[in-house]
Amino acid sequence: MTPTVARPGALRQILSLPTCFAHVAPQALVAARHQLRRSSHSPMGTPPRDPRRRVTLGTLRSLHKAGDPIAMITAHDFPSAHVADAAGIDIILVGDSLAMVALGMEDTSEVVLDDMILHCRAVARATKSAFTVGDLPMGSYEISSEQAVTSAIRLVKEGRVQGVKLEGGQEMAPTIARITAAGIPVLGHVGLTPQRQNSLGGFRVQGKTAESALKVLKDAMAVQEAGCFATVLEAVPAEISSVITKRLKIPTIGIGAGNGCSGQVLVQIDMTGNFPPGRFLPKFVKRYGDVWRESMTAIEKYREEVKSRTYPSPEHTYPITQSELVEFERLIGQNGASLSLP
Repeated sequence: MTPTVARPGALRQILSLPTCFAHVAPQALVAARHQLRRSSHSPMGTPPRDPRRRVTLGTLRSLHKAGDPIAMITAHDFPSAHVADAAGIDIILVGDSLAMVALGMEDTSEVVLDDMILHCRAVARATKSAFTVGDLPMGSYEISSEQAVTSAIRLVKEGRVQGVKLEGGQEMAPTIARITAAGIPVLGHVGLTPQRQNSLGGFRVQGKTAESALKVLKDAMAVQEAGCFATVLEAVPAEISSVITKRLKIPTIGIGAGNGCSGQVLVQIDMTGNFPPGRFLPKFVKRYGDVWRESMTAIEKYREEVKSRTYPSPEHTYPITQSELVEFERLIGQNGASLSLP
């Protein structure tokens, strides 16, 4: 009896292969599936069984209304975004801090818009649920509102993020209004604005005097009025941040601004401990892990096993039958002259 062979189209559906395999022979389809299943460079791995719903502006408003703190963290590439999204983070920020943590630059002023777009795209590919925001870097929005809108559109269209963040208060309100009028959600950033560290005299806490605290409040109210869906409060005394949070209708996301904000954000590299011993950390950073030590231990172990030839062991190698090995050696002997080095 002749065995039944599935048609290529049906077999393609069974094997869950792309439509580009529609006209490939069945035997080749099986081989293709075999190769796909054993790819060593699968970016996502197995998706979660019950993926979260996509976080939207409506989701964030609901969290804020219910008094449920918003969890935000930075990510700068596919792996860091993948783990943040899987951990249930509400907002993933592709922060310009990637200038230092991903590109080895001295500060955020060096990174340019094209750098941010590249990293935003990588983060967006990994993010299936969290709301993603891309930082507008220094020099991409200050010249004019037209420049800012153009840069914001590029971050959304090319970087595939859902919103943008920019630094500045009352002076940036007209620019924020123009961007939001273009249909792009904006996350504000007041208090300590790192892109302006030189004019601020360095990384200094803002709002430590009554007058400067009033300025932070006015800045926060201005970005709210301009249309921001939320604002970051950085390096502001906790008491001041609490007052500002209570006066605003939009969420505040604190970083070094106390526990009275509507949510918190940290740089992922800092809070996971993915840095060498002795590195300076701001006062507000809590280290939740020691990724550097774990990575160092694993890589040192790998190096030792390579040097001692204990890796790869048989369980990490691909087998060949004895008969094929004998045939291979026979072919070498048969073609010895043609296989000789010149």
